[in-house]
Amino acid sequence: MEFPLPEAARRYVAAHLHDDPAHLALQARRHPHLPVPELVRQIQARQKARVKLPTWADNQELIFPPALSVEQASSEQTATYKAALVAGASRLADLTGGFGADAAHFAAVVEHVDYVERNTELAAVVAYNLGQLGITNVTTHATDAAAFLKSSGQQFDWLFLDPARRDQRGGKTFRLADCEPDVPRLLPLLLRHAPRILLKTSPMLDIELAIQELQHVRRLWVIAVDNEVKEVLYELGEEPAIDPERLAVNLRRDGSQQDFRVNRAREARAVPRYAEAQQYLYEPNAAILKAGAFKSIGTAFELLKLHQHSHLYTNQELRADFPGRIFRILATEKADGPSLKKFLGPEGRAHVTTRNFPESVADFRRRTGIREGGDIYLFATTDLRGRLVVLVCEKVLPAASS
Repeated sequence: MEFPLPEAARRYVAAHLHDDPAHLALQARRHPHLPVPELVRQIQARQKARVKLPTWADNQELIFPPALSVEQASSEQTATYKAALVAGASRLADLTGGFGADAAHFAAVVEHVDYVERNTELAAVVAYNLGQLGITNVTTHATDAAAFLKSSGQQFDWLFLDPARRDQRGGKTFRLADCEPDVPRLLPLLLRHAPRILLKTSPMLDIELAIQELQHVRRLWVIAVDNEVKEVLYELGEEPAIDPERLAVNLRRDGSQQDFRVNRAREARAVPRYAEAQQYLYEPNAAILKAGAFKSIGTAFELLKLHQHSHLYTNQELRADFPGRIFRILATEKADGPSLKKFLGPEGRAHVTTRNFPESVADFRRRTGIREGGDIYLFATTDLRGRLVVLVCEKVLPAASS
């Protein structure tokens, strides 16, 4: 790929940024003087970046790598959050640089960043893009993590790693030892070069297993964006915590965030109270559930649990500061279509969630004929007495976000 793109190529990308890449590829013969296949890949990658990296996607000066590198990159929201964790450091090395989203955000709050990427073509793209973005305190290195550390002879305040989560056949991995690089194996080398390591992992990895594999976890963060868990961060050091504290973080579209602190000892001591559905229904955000706060979230907010395995909570008075979705319960109905449709509009639409219920959302919709949409929320679950019920709800918007 030529850096920068020639003017004709730039015009082509700008003109077709929102078009179907497959359709553009079929029309390549119409533009014999342009490298259309490569430009289509640029367009495809920019389209992938539109949600997670909108500022970069709109920047016509940047070069984009293959779409997979964009898919694996951090979003602007999560990269900004990670940067805040290391703010004020003198030197940080991003040992798995990728598309450079994290390195660029680290550079805004760290005096100097070393970007390390073993894919030489990708490293060249990032070096070019950093220049276009006016970022001058990042040094790029086209090598792998271990070779860089062994040859640098430097000490760092932080090392950051985001191991590749796909095996050689393109499948997803579920253990850190199966990722590249193998962080548990590299830990002695990493700790010789920095007192603190920030590790990003896929939410698919089991947190308890990761703590056992790493053995040096001080604390961790479960990061969700708009109630979808995107990544788990681990701070590693020479002296691990006996019970690493977990912070469940939900970054919301309006720029606010919900935080809840969890540790296993507090969770083990929590004694939930149970009740039938009352006036309000509370659903913890996804980060809290991933962090394992199945009981302590209820006791912290003095809520009553509907069932041991449902992880839904209720009470009579509104707790607007609850970190999750809040609903007003309109009725408790049988789990069949006819009794529910009287609450729906003429189009028969509602949002459906199933928790501790024998059917998936798709199966529930097929059986009842209820379509997606509308202002009513249905929670199909099991109540305190073991009955299958549906809670008919409307959403409550707390004052802080309404």
